[in-house]
Amino acid sequence: MLYVSLSGGVVQKAFTAALDARGVPLTHLLRPADAPAEVVAWIRERGDALALHGYDHATRPLGHGRGRKGEFACLPRHEAALRLTAARRALTAVGLWTDVFAPPRWLASDGTVAAAAEQGFRVLAVDSGIHDLHAGTVEPARVLGARSAPLGVGWVLRRGGPVRIHVRAKDLRRPGRPEAVLAAIDTALAHVTPTTYGRPTGRAA
Repeated sequence: MLYVSLSGGVVQKAFTAALDARGVPLTHLLRPADAPAEVVAWIRERGDALALHGYDHATRPLGHGRGRKGEFACLPRHEAALRLTAARRALTAVGLWTDVFAPPRWLASDGTVAAAAEQGFRVLAVDSGIHDLHAGTVEPARVLGARSAPLGVGWVLRRGGPVRIHVRAKDLRRPGRPEAVLAAIDTALAHVTPTTYGRPTGRAA
């Protein structure tokens, strides 16, 4: 399987048109609390799959000079649940819904996994794999960024695993980067079938 996702809160018509031409469906990673209205409208119009991408992306200190982690990387279950609830409310406020969660930096604590399952999320996509929270299973597969995808796709294909390519809007501003990512996608398409992390974008009730 080939999973292609996009984040960054910027309309990217050229990139999505290139994916459309290849028949590759896209999963948008959206942080709804501060998403521009034009991005929300664009996602809704396209009808792509959608993943909730955190609440405010606040990083957490690890202590002892060990740096900082992503918003959900080390949260206990109760705090993760509070942030997931707030993020879902923000998503509902812009008229969208999803049962897929992809945390910032693709990092989720055990407490976050438990909280997401309790709140009815069906899929949790993290750096190490894709959790089916209903079935309680995990499909191992690392995420390839725009920079690592050109070389990483071949390695993943040789190992026989799913190909996961994630692109940030700012990646597409770098010279030659969109072409390199699309070339990596073309390589994957010769061997695997494209899919998404979830269903087409849902509207909030």
